[in-house]
Amino acid sequence: MAITNINEFAHLTDADVDALGRELDAIRRDVEESRGLRDARYIRRVIRLQRSLELGGRAVLFGSRRKPAWVLGTAMLSLAKIIENMELGHNVMHGQWDWMNDPEIHSTTWEWDQTGPSEHWKRAHNYAHHTYTNIVGMDDDVGFGILRMTRDEKWRPINLLQPIANVILAATFEWGIALHDLEAQQKREGVDPMRWNSGPHKQFAVKIARQVGKDFVLFPALSGRAWKHTLAANAMANLVRNLWAYAVIFCGHFPDGAEKFTAEQFENETRAQWYLRQMLGSANIDAGPIMGFLTGNLSYQIEHHLFPDLPSNRYPEIAVRVRALCAKYDLPYTTGPLTRQYLLALRTIHKLALPDRFLTRTSDDAPETSSEHKFHATGSRIDADTGRRRGLASALRAHAEARVKARRFTRGK
Repeated sequence: MAITNINEFAHLTDADVDALGRELDAIRRDVEESRGLRDARYIRRVIRLQRSLELGGRAVLFGSRRKPAWVLGTAMLSLAKIIENMELGHNVMHGQWDWMNDPEIHSTTWEWDQTGPSEHWKRAHNYAHHTYTNIVGMDDDVGFGILRMTRDEKWRPINLLQPIANVILAATFEWGIALHDLEAQQKREGVDPMRWNSGPHKQFAVKIARQVGKDFVLFPALSGRAWKHTLAANAMANLVRNLWAYAVIFCGHFPDGAEKFTAEQFENETRAQWYLRQMLGSANIDAGPIMGFLTGNLSYQIEHHLFPDLPSNRYPEIAVRVRALCAKYDLPYTTGPLTRQYLLALRTIHKLALPDRFLTRTSDDAPETSSEHKFHATGSRIDADTGRRRGLASALRAHAEARVKARRFTRGK
């Protein structure tokens, strides 16, 4: 099964985990106390950039009957939608800028540019996902209810279709998230999903009318004879935004090293263990400043899960300190290029579409999920050469080396 004892899996004592938690609390305090003018300037510059790109893109699309204008306008609109979705909508609604007390940039007032109502998303994502991160059966974001992403989930015949479902999810990601959040809202309010006049359904319908009306009725109509080209451009911009958001989210949650956990682990979890679960259940993307910005700084997914309500522009500096803590406590810091992280997630999607009898590893010892039982076959947790306790990062390296040796031995027979 997934991890049931996070201290044992991490090769840390209770005292170690408590000390780690105190150091992470110190990072939070330092950032909170240093928030100020430079952060406010950053988010306001981002808003101006996003609005300029959207306004410019829509203006260019008035001449979209000409191919160069269509390409330029579509590119500008796509970029505007990505920035609004990733660096603005997602992060503002996490409350990262509530400390400014600016009603325009506040989690209670921001409505983002996609089909799902922001209130549905905040309740499903900010609370459920960030509280129960990667806990099988509690975090509905593990596969979004349609993909089997861990061997802890029972295989069903419908899973054979998940490679196809994954492609559909990627192309329609905003709709997948919206429907996922609608279902969560219905469960929370105890509403029958077939009751079409319920509050959640009404909110959803209003938001759909607003989004579809804006992108596929209003702006095409304003383009006059170029309405077909504008309609196509809006559809393309939404597709580009959906594919990009999907890729970033999957790279942060589903590559190898993003561990899964059981409800048993959560039952008596301390604040420090919550921190540790966020570190072990997330994965970063290697990114420079431009790539980081385009991901909404979710290339720092580990830091985001640790501190979801701290300003996203501070994640790069937080990452330096978190990485140092991982080295200090011999914990893995899971990161890699976007292409590699996505291919690992894609491999899991296709592999777990198959029944378990076709899989060679178990849920205790698989690339995409494991548990503390993974290390029972590797012997002592004390390093024979130094006499020091072996941490998780070292144990993972030793485990991988042992598997390589075992395969070589088997082949040599």
